[in-house]
Amino acid sequence: MKVLVTGGAGFIGSAVVRRAIQERGFSVVNLDVLTYAANPANVEMVADDPRYAFEKVDICDGEAVSRVFAKHDPDAVMHLAAESHVDRSIDGPLAFVETNVVGTVNLLQAAREHWDKLDGARRESFRFHHVSTDEVYGSLGPDGLFTETSRYQPNSPYSASKASSDMMVRAWGQTYGLPVVISNCSNNYGPYQFPEKLIPVVTMKALSESPIPVYGDGANIRDWLYVDDHAEALLTILEKGRIGELYNVGGDAEVSNLELVKMICGIVDRELGRTESSERLIEFVKDRPGHDFRYAIDATKLKNELGWTQSVSVEEGLSQTVRWYLDNEDWWKAILDRGHTLERIGQMTSSAAE
Repeated sequence: MKVLVTGGAGFIGSAVVRRAIQERGFSVVNLDVLTYAANPANVEMVADDPRYAFEKVDICDGEAVSRVFAKHDPDAVMHLAAESHVDRSIDGPLAFVETNVVGTVNLLQAAREHWDKLDGARRESFRFHHVSTDEVYGSLGPDGLFTETSRYQPNSPYSASKASSDMMVRAWGQTYGLPVVISNCSNNYGPYQFPEKLIPVVTMKALSESPIPVYGDGANIRDWLYVDDHAEALLTILEKGRIGELYNVGGDAEVSNLELVKMICGIVDRELGRTESSERLIEFVKDRPGHDFRYAIDATKLKNELGWTQSVSVEEGLSQTVRWYLDNEDWWKAILDRGHTLERIGQMTSSAAE
């Protein structure tokens, strides 16, 4: 199978690319424009494999996307390219609309034109797998879980743009018959995550003994999913998922932000042999605008229908993740050397926003 993976140099996308080639034996075409959050180093271990090809293309460029389809003739699409940082969406929402909505429509159009030209078994087996987020469902109270039938109620520009892209994918399936499948995942973590998300930021802050910011009182709850488990789920959905269906992917690992930060501090302290707790570095800061209280995924459908399950607990996954950042300083220090900082964004500091 030859799979076109969009955003394959990003965090989750690169995990999919590595796993698809190394464990499935697939051929992969990695379509990525290489924004700030992408990193060719994330896929360097497969870059010389004859089954790997890279195309530096922006999904917002419809003609360029169509040329990639014509050149590589893929058997399936896994669409992961997206602007994904909530804080950045607060500061600059239009970029999220452009990439996540317009870019997805460009990809759908190119995929539809490509699929229309296929025949026989290749046409029958073609799939367009759109990878989305549980944030499209909005915020949960203290009880309940998101299921595939949960109402869409996005609360940030990021989640609204992803909800819009989900609806576009559904429409191309219903209107044009394109064989689509959608998955919605909980918060991912693991190696190669760009240091703007909570876990790598807290890890690096703890390593450098810098203040660790916690939004509000830290009571917000997330369901944490190890990235390699997610990559396996995505490939399983591509291979076995039913056309037109949605599949939720979760880690069964609900943890409050404050609990998570304390867990990371404990792991860093243990790994470095510190006697003074890194929890002393925690600082409570002004909460994020529109901060959803709780996300939690019910992945029963995925487990029962397709046989997927998580391979690690959040404690095991966090330990592996922190250890990876300790062992791969060159990877993240190169990002900091390019000018990226660990400072907070998305605070809506203008008087109009207040």
